[in-house]
Amino acid sequence: MGIKERLVELKSSLPKAVTLVAVSKTKPVTDLMQAYDAGQRIFGENKVQEMAEKYQQMPKDIQWHMIGHLQRNKVKYMAEFVELIHGVDSLKLLTEINKQAKKHNRVINCLLQIKIATEETKFGLTKEEAIALLHSDQFQDLKHIHISGVMGMASFTSETNQIKTEFEYLKNTFDTLKKIQYEMEIISMGMSGDYPLAIRCGSTMVRVGSHIFGARNYN
Repeated sequence: MGIKERLVELKSSLPKAVTLVAVSKTKPVTDLMQAYDAGQRIFGENKVQEMAEKYQQMPKDIQWHMIGHLQRNKVKYMAEFVELIHGVDSLKLLTEINKQAKKHNRVINCLLQIKIATEETKFGLTKEEAIALLHSDQFQDLKHIHISGVMGMASFTSETNQIKTEFEYLKNTFDTLKKIQYEMEIISMGMSGDYPLAIRCGSTMVRVGSHIFGARNYN
């Protein structure tokens, strides 16, 4: 089965309310164009430079999502075109995104990354830190960013119950934060291995790569 067939099959299995982000990191533009030709318009990358290069080469009706951990000094390279930044885990990063968005007279959509996994290597805010951020005076001053929802990455484990608990925690956190930030609507959780479970737990956006493009080659 090719990229187009896998994409069509995947999309037909998703509920209408769930948005598919095709995770295209490490994949060549030719592969992305196969997905594009099959109707996919939202692509997720985890390296700013790679995303910027693909943006230059590909049609301009694509929405580019930054799904990887983002360093502040890289924001300027994508501020002109990025549609949604998934992994915002600090007020400092939000402030930098705001600064760069202002230069391009844009409002950039962002998701607050909530730490739901047990691994120390995973980034993210605690629920309490996210609440404090949304209530802070500094946040109120940021006019060029829009908090559209939350994102989380579950633990890398085969324990389905643990993953389910983590996804439910993210949904619960979203419900709490939405009382402060009414316009929030996105819960970005679930990847190739666990997106059906994520959807059952309330996900509205899934990040799927290998199910569409096949296994990755990191060499």
